[in-house]
Amino acid sequence: MATETTISRPAPFVETLGEDLAKQVVAQTGVPIVTGGIGTLSKQPGETDAGFKARQDAARAFTTRQQNLAGLAPQVAGQDALQQQAQTLATQGVGSFQPFLQRAQTEATLASGLGTTALGQLGTAGTELTQAGTTLGGIPTGAMTTAQTQQFMSPYQQQVIDASLAEFDRNKSIQEQGIRDQQAALGALGSGRAGVQLAEFGTGAARERALLQAGLLQQGFQQAQAARQQDIANRFGLSQAQAGLAGQRGAIAGATQGLGAFRSQLGGQQAALGAQQQQLQGTDIATLGSLGAINQAQTQAGLDATREATRMAAFQPQEQLDRYAGQVAGIMGGYPGATQTTNVPNPTPLQTALGIGTTLAGLYLGRR
Repeated sequence: MATETTISRPAPFVETLGEDLAKQVVAQTGVPIVTGGIGTLSKQPGETDAGFKARQDAARAFTTRQQNLAGLAPQVAGQDALQQQAQTLATQGVGSFQPFLQRAQTEATLASGLGTTALGQLGTAGTELTQAGTTLGGIPTGAMTTAQTQQFMSPYQQQVIDASLAEFDRNKSIQEQGIRDQQAALGALGSGRAGVQLAEFGTGAARERALLQAGLLQQGFQQAQAARQQDIANRFGLSQAQAGLAGQRGAIAGATQGLGAFRSQLGGQQAALGAQQQQLQGTDIATLGSLGAINQAQTQAGLDATREATRMAAFQPQEQLDRYAGQVAGIMGGYPGATQTTNVPNPTPLQTALGIGTTLAGLYLGRR
């Protein structure tokens, strides 16, 4: 009986495509993957020259693929003029409340300083009023007493009186001596008439001396009284000037206090305005956050586009090979395979007898 063997093979051109695909797959497994140009490579410690050359060849091929795929690389649209203008305005508005807060703080500081100045001026006015009262205090309005007289008497008054009385006494002695000389010349010295004349002269001289002393004392008293009146007038004038100055200082203190209150109110208004501006800071923050998110998304889109372009250039050979393999697989499945048949001739009687003998011998030997 003849034996027939059937072998199914693809079409010759399909078999050729499969062999080519296998060669490319094997070759591709030895190509390193790089994502930069040749300028980004450097030989690593322990790397062979062949390995480094393979990476350099892959880098050159990567650069070439980047140039070839430039038209297919993802692109990211930039910000338009309105977006840039909105971002500029939003950025300029941030922190606009800070000058108002600084002005409010300045006005509050000035108001505090003016208030302190006003208190000092009021204190000075009170002191001057007290001094005016002290100046007028203790001045009597009635007749002068001895103590008050002594207060305003000239410290040289007694010396003037003593000198005047001594001069009077000297003149009296000279006049008495002249009377005695006249009595001696008339021969009446020592007579009763001469004694009466000297006694009468002594009485008159004593009276005149008393009048002189009284006049000097009256003159000193009048001078002391005039000095007292002048002192009273001076004190009244000084007290009035001090009172007027105190009034002026009080008015200045009132004006300063009013200015301080105005500045304090202005500071409050500035602070309120600053608070309102500060409330708007939340809007600024939200606006900046939105702009930041937009810019971040814009930047991230650019990075994603760059990454996608790099990935396309790096893995283009593998993707092409995958597409090629899919196409080859489709072709192989779509074309029927070729049938190859092999015929084997029937055995001769001698071959059959030898085969039977061999079988029987094997059985016999197996039993033994």
